[in-house]
Amino acid sequence: MGSFSDHWENEVLDHLFGKGIYAPPTIYLGLSIADPGDNGAGLSEPSAGGYARLAISAADWNSASGGSLDNASAVAFGEATGDWGTVTHFALFDAATGGNMLAHGALSHSKTVSSGDTVRFVAGDLDVSLD
Repeated sequence: MGSFSDHWENEVLDHLFGKGIYAPPTIYLGLSIADPGDNGAGLSEPSAGGYARLAISAADWNSASGGSLDNASAVAFGEATGDWGTVTHFALFDAATGGNMLAHGALSHSKTVSSGDTVRFVAGDLDVSLD
């Protein structure tokens, strides 16, 4: 189960209480070989082999219920052209590179990604909740 990052919690609170205006960004799905933590300090994205964050649209998510939501459709990264390491976490960002981490979560099963592998998440596998 993923949770909001410190950054996104502050953005949402400021917006809800009239302290700022927040426009939903394009959300990018990323992978990490370590727990990013709520502040993103532990983030370690793969750096080789064709890895790139994946743009996710609003239509790719189910509506929230009970304080959480999940992906409505399957999403897949491009085929790895080199070794990405053992992926243990996912993260959501507001930019294709750099930017701010919005949410993160542990994978239910870590995966060692080697050249030729494709990382896929079936519908319902990516869960994000408010905590």
